[in-house]
Amino acid sequence: MSVLVAEGLQKTYRSGESNVTALAGVSFSVDRGDFVALMGPSGCGKSTLLHVCGAMDRASAGRILLNGQNLAALGDDELTRVRREQVGFVFQFFNLLPTLTIADNIALPCLLAGMKGDDADARAQALAERVGIAHRLSHFPQQVSGGEMQRAAIARALVHQPALLVADEPTGNLDSENGAKVLALLSELNREMGVTVLLATHAADVAAAASRVLRMRDGKFEVRQP
Repeated sequence: MSVLVAEGLQKTYRSGESNVTALAGVSFSVDRGDFVALMGPSGCGKSTLLHVCGAMDRASAGRILLNGQNLAALGDDELTRVRREQVGFVFQFFNLLPTLTIADNIALPCLLAGMKGDDADARAQALAERVGIAHRLSHFPQQVSGGEMQRAAIARALVHQPALLVADEPTGNLDSENGAKVLALLSELNREMGVTVLLATHAADVAAAASRVLRMRDGKFEVRQP
């Protein structure tokens, strides 16, 4: 069953006197339990596509279905709810809140969704153990390593049990050793927990961790994809 279906997605930005096409009619699907990598050079449209798929941005044309729901038909408040409930995000620069402990950062999506504090804390604890940072829960982000911050970000992205995990250059701010560990963790979560992953990267070695690679250039796939 497809978690995500994109049909003819287009995205155009206004830049000065001209229009810039970021997406030029992209169509693809992601099945439940897939690990799909969008690979291509900077400016090819992969991050734009990732943001549209994650309900962080709207397409100029085309249709995108997330769990059967047409995102183009939703208002801003409804899109916010989709992001909060159905999508988990992992970014290159972690985006952890510096004034919160690692435990509170991980639990935050559950609290925003209205979950009781004890239940949110229990989920955060369980995921911290799963990603190997249970010993860092009382620390603040500036007190842990980059690799540990990214593990915390992955736990935060999964704590509310989203339909789709969206990862934008998740190893881009890590050294090669920690980057490899984060990729191995994403692969394990995909394989062992059935987490559906859509990842954007410019690096072939990162894309190789995925079960399917869609190569992009100039706002479209290099080869027509199913």
